[in-house]
Amino acid sequence: QVQLVESGGGLVQPGGSLSLSCAASGSSFVVKTMGWYRQAPGNQRELVARLTNTGGTNYADSVKGRFTISRDSAKNTVYLQMNSLTPEDTAVYYCNFDLFFRGSFWGQGTQVTVSS
Repeated sequence: QVQLVESGGGLVQPGGSLSLSCAASGSSFVVKTMGWYRQAPGNQRELVARLTNTGGTNYADSVKGRFTISRDSAKNTVYLQMNSLTPEDTAVYYCNFDLFFRGSFWGQGTQVTVSS
């Protein structure tokens, strides 16, 4: 069993910054991709940023230049640095680890609210 524990999130004013982290624990696994998704009320869950095991990255157009995904492989942890936040970034953010031979695992979700 693999568990993902997220931390970070909260309330921030427009233009502010927040950092999210997600640590994976469990029996031996090999990561294929790790990423962040978000879901706003009434919307489908969407990809925010993803990092592959070879170091490639994908970002949603709406966050390019503002968000940065990174990882600490030794700690099996993925981070999301979010800058220049806008109210449109308000959502529940979920981390995802896609593992070789083990499937896909999700974090519990953390609320990010951007409001003045």
